[in-house]
Amino acid sequence: MCGIAGFFDPRGFNSNEAEKLARRMAYRVVHRGPDDSGVWVDGKSGIALAHQRLSVLDLSPAGHQPMKSPSHRYVIVYNGEIYNHLELREQLGGVAWRGHSDTETLLAAIDAWGVSATLEKCVGMFGFALWNRKTQSLTLGRDRLGEKPLYYGWQGRTFFFGSELKAINAHPEFLGEVDRKALALSLLFSCVPGSFSIYKGIQKLTPGTFIEICDDGDLPEP
Repeated sequence: MCGIAGFFDPRGFNSNEAEKLARRMAYRVVHRGPDDSGVWVDGKSGIALAHQRLSVLDLSPAGHQPMKSPSHRYVIVYNGEIYNHLELREQLGGVAWRGHSDTETLLAAIDAWGVSATLEKCVGMFGFALWNRKTQSLTLGRDRLGEKPLYYGWQGRTFFFGSELKAINAHPEFLGEVDRKALALSLLFSCVPGSFSIYKGIQKLTPGTFIEICDDGDLPEP
């Protein structure tokens, strides 16, 4: 498993400070991926992506994340495994592959087919955050069975995401207000069910779905 985290502020921010914050968030999930770490920040666009890597399919630096697509349109942080990624490579045809990771396969597929069509073809377990440099939008996606966790939500003017709540909690703008409804459900069911999290304004992405964030518009309530 790997760990992903990051934040998006449409107003933009200082890249140096954002990089420090992104690394702090990634360090909170270092246990998920102790082999490598990486951060990608665009202060003008207001996006910061962080990754903790557990090397499985490609042990070389070619599997380093955050990773850019062949066209440089997309940047991704990804956690999981796509079991049929070699089949997808065959379908993609003449791509000049740099390595053997399924992350690279996923990016090339999105570059060629788009997010929705790619996810329909993918068989595996995964959670990812994808930044589209052309449309200035962030897409979060999760596998059909929901094996890989992914939390997200707005806190003020900043949108957060992470494999675990402790990653989001590392950012100083995270409010950390307990959701009383989620707390009641936890006491009733001995877990926090569905798309709820214990924190107000932070949700779990439901299995088999993806969302696109372009600004600070409203997100659906759990």
